[in-house]
Amino acid sequence: MDSFAEVESSNHLANTNYSSHLTNNNSSSSNNSSNITSSSSSSTSSRYENQKRRDWKTFGQYLKNHRPPLSLSRCSGAHVLEFLRYLDQFGKTKIHTPICPFYGHPNPPAPCPCPLRQAWGSLDALIGRLRAAYEENGGKPETNPFGARAVRLYLREVRDLQSKARGVSYEKKKRKRPPPPQQLSAPLPPSSGFSDGDFSNEM
Repeated sequence: MDSFAEVESSNHLANTNYSSHLTNNNSSSSNNSSNITSSSSSSTSSRYENQKRRDWKTFGQYLKNHRPPLSLSRCSGAHVLEFLRYLDQFGKTKIHTPICPFYGHPNPPAPCPCPLRQAWGSLDALIGRLRAAYEENGGKPETNPFGARAVRLYLREVRDLQSKARGVSYEKKKRKRPPPPQQLSAPLPPSSGFSDGDFSNEM
C-alpha cells in the first residue's frame, strides 16, 4: 500500500530535477536555443514514459494487494474506481466541504479542516497514462477498463465537484477564430486630400 506514496515522493524528486534542468537550460546562451528546445522535448517524453511505467507498476501492486487478489483480465471499470478512491488518501489538494466558510474560494485566507484529495487534473492524467499502458501491455482497446464509461463519468463528477469546492474553473478556453481575410490587411492611412494622380502630377 506504500507503493503510491513512494511514487509520489519520486514524482516530486523527478519534477524538481526536471525544473532544475529547464532552469539550467534557460541560462545557456541564445545560440543554443534550438538544442534546448530539443532537449526539453526529449526530457518531457522520457519523463512521461517513466511516469507511465511507475503508474502501471503501482496499479499492478494494487491488484496484488486487493482482497481477494485480482488479475488484470478480471479488472473492470469498478475496480479502477476503487483504485482512484484509494489514491485519495495520498492527495495533497484541499477540497472544501459545502459547510466550510471557504467553499468556492480559490485562495482561502486561513487553514481549515477540509480533507485532502487527489486533484482532478492528476487523476485525469493518471487514467490517460494507465489507459495507454494497458494497451501497450497487450490489452485490447474494447476491454480497456480505464476507458470504461463509469470511469469517464466519475472523472467528470470529480471535476465538477472540485471546481465548485475550490472555486476553480476547469473549462477549456475556446480557441479564438482568425479574423476574416479582409481584416488582415493593414488599414489605409487617412486621406490627405490628394489622389495618386494628383500627387504625381504635382511632381
